[in-house]
Amino acid sequence: MPTLTITAPSATYPVIIEDFLHNDRAFITAKSKALVVSNPKIAGLYLHKILPKIRAQEVFVCIVPDGEEHKNMQSIEQILQCAFANRLDRKSLMIALGGGVISDMVGFASGIFEREISYVSIPTTLLAQVDASVGGKCGINNAYGKNLVGLFHQPSAVYIDKEFLRTLPAREIRAGLAEVVKVLVCFDKLGFEALESSQDDMLDPSVLLPFIQKSIAIKARVVEQDERESGIRAALNYGHTFAHIIEMQTHYKRFLHGQAVAIGMTMANDLALRLGLLQETQAKRIERVLRRLGLDEAYPISDIEAFYQAFFLDKKSHNNTLCFVLPKGIGDFTLRDDIPKDQILATLAHFSLESMRI
Repeated sequence: MPTLTITAPSATYPVIIEDFLHNDRAFITAKSKALVVSNPKIAGLYLHKILPKIRAQEVFVCIVPDGEEHKNMQSIEQILQCAFANRLDRKSLMIALGGGVISDMVGFASGIFEREISYVSIPTTLLAQVDASVGGKCGINNAYGKNLVGLFHQPSAVYIDKEFLRTLPAREIRAGLAEVVKVLVCFDKLGFEALESSQDDMLDPSVLLPFIQKSIAIKARVVEQDERESGIRAALNYGHTFAHIIEMQTHYKRFLHGQAVAIGMTMANDLALRLGLLQETQAKRIERVLRRLGLDEAYPISDIEAFYQAFFLDKKSHNNTLCFVLPKGIGDFTLRDDIPKDQILATLAHFSLESMRI
């Protein structure tokens, strides 16, 4: 499989898509010390395989709690404490071994440690492989919302190995597939049609590999054009404006991120339908794909006004104006900041607790 090169304004780095775990010639080299950051589950499965592949003066390990609810400043403090206690320096390397939560936190921690050191990402979930590990957006959550504290910090390399997916629960793979659907709906009509018509088992890592490659290639192209999300990169947030509120309101415990994104895409599609950007047949096609992938969970909105007000904490809002990423057919998108409140409320009402009871 190929090595994709990300050429962002601030950095150029490889995304290596190959057998990393079982390749005796694959190594990660640090100029000084290395700190591997992982969670208990992933460390138990893979740390013993990764440590021999690290070439460094000394290698240290930091294990942080698992789960989106732990993607916070307390965990960042724990990572920084490990770095300082083991006397990492500015030539040292942090290594993210885990899913999107680990990738985000290590990118953030390495970006602020001694005003920035390098980090490498080894994503072990589908969601992290197709999205979180590539592009340099690193953030943590706080009481006001998801990923509201963070920075842009590109990795020095990303290692993608489908073998990690063989120990991944089906629920996690489905959550990652939501991010695949996201990029295909916005950027690749033919890719969406290929996914739509596929009869293969989408939980099989070998079947997933071409879609992983395609998703990374699309994201690479977007990041190269718009590293800091001032334009086209915002399209990668399709479904996320709704999803982040759903995650926050459920305290990051009820849904995996990708599951919330799938619900958010369905809500965004409803808004796009109301605005004439999406046809009913196209919305149904996206809905069928999500359902076939096991991404058909629902979130009944209990307080429409509270949900609406939460939009204003989103990073894409500005000057009390809400901005939504909406599909424009399949294979295209638009950014809209001129949607009347009554249209947004109508979509929220469609997914309200009262509507779903009827």
